[in-house]
Amino acid sequence: MTALKLTQIGNSVGVILPKEGLSKLKLVKGDTVFLSEAVYGVNLSPYAPDMEEQLKLGREFMHDFRDTFHQLAN
Repeated sequence: MTALKLTQIGNSVGVILPKEGLSKLKLVKGDTVFLSEAVYGVNLSPYAPDMEEQLKLGREFMHDFRDTFHQLAN
């Protein structure tokens, strides 16, 4: 766990993420991050909260039709 301090950035308040945090999240300057509620606090993620459900549905679809995709790939 890394402690981060809030800092004044113009008229706003922000958090500066260390290099290690940016690397773990695979973020670069200008990327968008999403703050969502979690059981014990909040999550900061480069993925939209509803994206996980969409990915799950897509994986299930690809699994169900894997033979079809295999045939199309050839």
